[in-house]
Amino acid sequence: MTVSPSGSLTATTVTLTGHGGDEIEAYLARPEGDVRRGGVVLIHHLPGYDRPTKEMARRFAEMGYDCVCPNLFHREAPGAAPDDAAAVGRANGGVPDERLIGDAEGAAAYLRALPTSNGKVGVIGHCSGGRQAVLVACNSDVDAAVDCYGAFVTGTVPEGFVLRITNLVDQLPRLGAPLLGLFGGADSHPSPAEVAELERILTELGKDFEFHSYDGAGHGFFAVDRPNYNVPAVQDGWERIEHFFGTHLEG
Repeated sequence: MTVSPSGSLTATTVTLTGHGGDEIEAYLARPEGDVRRGGVVLIHHLPGYDRPTKEMARRFAEMGYDCVCPNLFHREAPGAAPDDAAAVGRANGGVPDERLIGDAEGAAAYLRALPTSNGKVGVIGHCSGGRQAVLVACNSDVDAAVDCYGAFVTGTVPEGFVLRITNLVDQLPRLGAPLLGLFGGADSHPSPAEVAELERILTELGKDFEFHSYDGAGHGFFAVDRPNYNVPAVQDGWERIEHFFGTHLEG
């Protein structure tokens, strides 16, 4: 990936067209210059469209990608603080899968319409966003997907769970992009057994994927503002993400 020698970038709030033609808020980070480059759709975690997520978007821009993060809770709580908006979203059972797919497709279309786009777009998400990144890759035209400890891609969703979701086992045959999975060995959702189940299913389906698990890392190990932040796992994870997107989003 060719990046600006200065590492300069711009970041701003934009509006893009999401599911059902709705106009939603999004955060856009871009490297300076007019070099053709890939784009990254960043799906925020359940705590919301927050500062740590926007820091990730700027990191992708520093890596040389146009990155956009749609605010998945914009409809429920426009202009609200991330914690408040996430609380409303959680109370409503989370973001419906169909709407998530539409918002991600709108974000991908926004990236492909930029004059710097090379036409390739990857998707990445953490926690609930990890599951949603796989969901997008099973239902939309993306060139690469990264699942960071997404719960309930496989496994059984507990009765009464706060999010109204199902696992994605029936959708995995439609996975149309290479998948990178980064998981914590001490996580319970997804547990090592659920990760092993996903690996088995994808192997049987002949899908293009690579998984890495980190001993001692719990759920949310990428979250810089949470106790489970795990420096060795995060450092290795970022290196693998950069190599993976460099492989699939260049050209």
